[in-house]
Amino acid sequence: MIRMLDGFRFRRKESVIHRLDPRVKGLYTVAVLVAAVLYTEVYIMLLLVLLQVPLMLIAGIRREWLRSLRGSIIFALFIFTVNLISGYVYSGFRLTPTTLAYSTSMTLRFLTLIVSFSIFFLTTSPEDLGLAMEKLHIPYDFCFAFTSAIRFVPDLAIEVQSIIDAQKSRGLELEKGGITQRVRKYIPVLIPMFVRSFERSLELAEAMEARAYGAVKRRTSLYELKMRRSDYTALILITALLAAAVYIRYFYKLPELFPPALVTV
Repeated sequence: MIRMLDGFRFRRKESVIHRLDPRVKGLYTVAVLVAAVLYTEVYIMLLLVLLQVPLMLIAGIRREWLRSLRGSIIFALFIFTVNLISGYVYSGFRLTPTTLAYSTSMTLRFLTLIVSFSIFFLTTSPEDLGLAMEKLHIPYDFCFAFTSAIRFVPDLAIEVQSIIDAQKSRGLELEKGGITQRVRKYIPVLIPMFVRSFERSLELAEAMEARAYGAVKRRTSLYELKMRRSDYTALILITALLAAAVYIRYFYKLPELFPPALVTV
């Protein structure tokens, strides 16, 4: 989990993907989300995952991207297992190709969303994201809360890992014992985590007060987002691909490896 959160922290690099407008990258993430929801075919889900590999290579975030992918493996296995068990029970305690195909499809759908959101947050700074949300006329309080969470949650995950390592060096064994004992052993980890979280929130509140947060309703920004030719080109391409995905889903019958699954989880 900590490794997955660290894979969503912005990395400042020079690439075409980093220079794109956050609104364009946000539309791309929404387009991938819509396509992943519309389709259940295994090969479509696999195609959606593979199509994002070139973007990751262009952005130069291969290591961070793989780190978030490795961190989500446990959740992917959980989704596959739950869907497999549900399909097995629904099919009369029989393991069918349809059940396997559907379980794999749902797992790939989860990985598709993780990959697309990872690319977005790894290449979009919280400042640019906040400016983009303001351009969409979202209240600044919500923009500030959202961007602050994006900024501090990965840092909190790193601090939790540091606390765990420190407690292990003092002889705390988190992997041994039953479930109840393991939960109790995490108390020495949770208490410092909560204390540090409260300290961080107080520091943030003091910094906001020092900068007269909320004193003026109309805010100005040092930088302004401006759409460039590359942004408009990417915008047109993403819109066309999204329209094509919707059209193919509702007006074209795709070949199916197995009959469509009836079980849903």
